[in-house]
Amino acid sequence: MEHVVIVGNGIAGVTAARHIRKNSDKKITLISAESEHFFSRTALMYVYMGHMRWKDLKPYEDKFWAKNRIDLIQAYVEKINPQEQILHLADGQKLKYDTLILATGSIPAKYGWECQDLKGVQGLVSKQDLELLEHNAPNNEVCPKAVIVGGGLIGVELAEMLHTRKIDVTLLVREKGFWSGVLPDAEAQLISEHILSHGIDLRHEEELDKIIDNGTGNVQAIITKKGEEIPCNLVGITTGVKPKIDFLKDSGIETDKGILVNRLLETNVKNVYGIGDCAQQREAIGLRKPIEAVWYTGRMMGETVAQTICGTPFEYNPGNWFNSAKFFDIEYQTYGWVFSTKNKKDYEQHFHWKHPDNTKCITIAFHKESLQFLGINTFGIRMRHEVLDRWLNEHKSVEYVLQHLSQANFDPEFYKKYESQIQATYNASKQTA
Repeated sequence: MEHVVIVGNGIAGVTAARHIRKNSDKKITLISAESEHFFSRTALMYVYMGHMRWKDLKPYEDKFWAKNRIDLIQAYVEKINPQEQILHLADGQKLKYDTLILATGSIPAKYGWECQDLKGVQGLVSKQDLELLEHNAPNNEVCPKAVIVGGGLIGVELAEMLHTRKIDVTLLVREKGFWSGVLPDAEAQLISEHILSHGIDLRHEEELDKIIDNGTGNVQAIITKKGEEIPCNLVGITTGVKPKIDFLKDSGIETDKGILVNRLLETNVKNVYGIGDCAQQREAIGLRKPIEAVWYTGRMMGETVAQTICGTPFEYNPGNWFNSAKFFDIEYQTYGWVFSTKNKKDYEQHFHWKHPDNTKCITIAFHKESLQFLGINTFGIRMRHEVLDRWLNEHKSVEYVLQHLSQANFDPEFYKKYESQIQATYNASKQTA
């Protein structure tokens, strides 16, 4: 019986295992050093905030794995020998495979700061990171003050988490507005103001220079590149993530920033595949980045590789870009491409509308000549994925999207609707253009 071994039990690896089982009778082994069972990584923050318990993060009951004949091994893979098709585990075990799927995920990216490995310096990616946070910052007596370095989605999540325990938070971002490397300036400014309104000490155009040891191996303070010393008990590193691929050194499996794969998610080594956060497309798909540390693309890759392994190969095709997140009280969705102000394409034009209460806005991107709808960002207004995805695929015009925007609205009954205000603002902008 063919033995499929999957290294990593995140959404990519588990999805691959589930779909291989649906379509075959192959022997499946799932290996993870992080946790015994698969859990919902995107809900980690809610455990710390007291909204959920650890056991609530498991989408499947423990008996699911045996029932579906998926063997679980909690171990760390130290190295791979592709020639002999053997995995070497940290505890000395060796595991033979016929097909290998690498779904090892990512780890926090650090950039060589002085004292970056002190106690009290950590990221927020894994189950172990959350357990460490519970140790480092259980309350505001043990941890009165925290500094977070980096203004991405993990950074704002960590700020909200610490804020719920009344820990004083300073957040350093190098841009003029929060996440302005991704968001248009007006949106970045709105989110910055919203974060500040929650009592977070948000510092724009500020970066970490070095971390100060208190003399016992623990964090005492940080020094910014402007020379300011900020005392703190915790330093949260949220400056992005990088693929976890260090164990592949000398394996013969080609890597760059991630594990290099083709559209079938195959590596350069026969019967070895890479999926999820650790995989890097040899050729980027459309405007997407070669590495995408996103939950739904990991799930899609898991489904894709399972079909290939089970005899019906097809290429990975993630379709239109979309994503969602939450900035404290403001929900964010994006569909298609709305580039930041500094990264906006030459052909790209933006229409922006903001509500006077400063908690709701949209930005629609369209082609300045053809008026083709290119993408939309929404803040505080929920939209329907299937409607916007269809409009993107059908190359609708910005005029069509605005006229039919109510069809995409997904806010519950009794929520206020803003389509007429949005359309009026757009019409006024055309008259003054």
